[in-house]
Amino acid sequence: MEIDPPASTSTSTSPVPYLEAQQSSAPEELKPWWNKIRTAYEKKLWHNLTVVLTEFVFLPGTGPYQIELFEKFISTIESKINALKLVEIARRVGREYAEPELTLKFLQSLHSRLASPYPVPPSDDHPGTPAPPPPAASAYALSLSSIAYAQLLLGDLPACKVSLDECEKLLAEQDTVEPSVNAGYYGVAGDYFKVKADYGPYYKNALLYLACVDTERELSKEDRQSRAHDLCIAALLGETIYNFGELLQHPILQTLVGTEYEWIKDLISAFNGGEIGKFESLANHLSNEPILESSAPFLRQKICLMALIQTVFARPRDGSSRLMTFQTIGEATRLPTHEVEHLLMKALSLSLIKGSLDQVAGTADISWVQPRVLEGNQLDTLAEQLEAWCAAVGTTEQRVEEQRILAKQAVLVE
Repeated sequence: MEIDPPASTSTSTSPVPYLEAQQSSAPEELKPWWNKIRTAYEKKLWHNLTVVLTEFVFLPGTGPYQIELFEKFISTIESKINALKLVEIARRVGREYAEPELTLKFLQSLHSRLASPYPVPPSDDHPGTPAPPPPAASAYALSLSSIAYAQLLLGDLPACKVSLDECEKLLAEQDTVEPSVNAGYYGVAGDYFKVKADYGPYYKNALLYLACVDTERELSKEDRQSRAHDLCIAALLGETIYNFGELLQHPILQTLVGTEYEWIKDLISAFNGGEIGKFESLANHLSNEPILESSAPFLRQKICLMALIQTVFARPRDGSSRLMTFQTIGEATRLPTHEVEHLLMKALSLSLIKGSLDQVAGTADISWVQPRVLEGNQLDTLAEQLEAWCAAVGTTEQRVEEQRILAKQAVLVE
């Protein structure tokens, strides 16, 4: 199937006969919509027409009409439609093509007709042109992300990356961006890194995508469960991901409750709390996820690092010493004492902790741990530590006051 170039917006051929034909032949439930489109067009109510067209293409059952609607009607009034809305409509219409190649060709054709968002610098022969006003840049960026997705479906990863890079650069230069435009970029970027099995960037972009959309309204139950599952896998396997708080707080994780993947949600909670015992009790489920089963040694090291962080966090705050022995850390992480130093060095290299080691004395002076979201008993521990700190401050204040009184008395005696 070839995609013909859209008719020029200046054509003298009226689209009214097309609209009339669609209205007369459409199912009863769609006839009012065709009437709204025709009425708004004839009255030149361009904003109303844009709203109706946007709603129409997202209606169930309108798929078979969308390609022809765009070719025979929308393309004739492109200049009258808000550029961003035009791209949103085209994104939806592009799904109706049977082949990804046709979708890409359609989207690239529209993209070539969008106003360039880049200013033209002045030259000897030209005074220069400023960047067009909004929403030109947003429309251009959303169009780029749509093209990137089509390229991803075709397996053209280099071309997809080029489109994503241009889109990211363009969005970074804008003062404000519509959530739907950000969602377009983050959604495709997440899919790109998912294909490449690059867990860290996928995790970041997937969470940013969820922050830009109404998950309950815009994502199906199956899609929410799939995304929650993939985010958990990425969080567990990401070599730089040691903070699970944002994922644990996101409502999408609750979609796994009561499903075959609920154990993965529990596993994330175990990692966040550094609970090695809970991890070991859930380890028999790893065989259900071959990618996790094959990464068991990495997961074991990761849970040990999280147990180390939890141990440092939960240590007594009596002010006597910050030193922790390798033996204490080994007991908490269930590692032989001779492996503790390597674990500490790994944690230091990942910036999970800050401090110093004394190999001879077998001690570690840890002054800082990476901040993270706390749950349940961790909050209780923090409350106890704050109470102890307040008591210590009160004791110090009392001692200082006693010393002040003694010093004053000594001065008076002299």
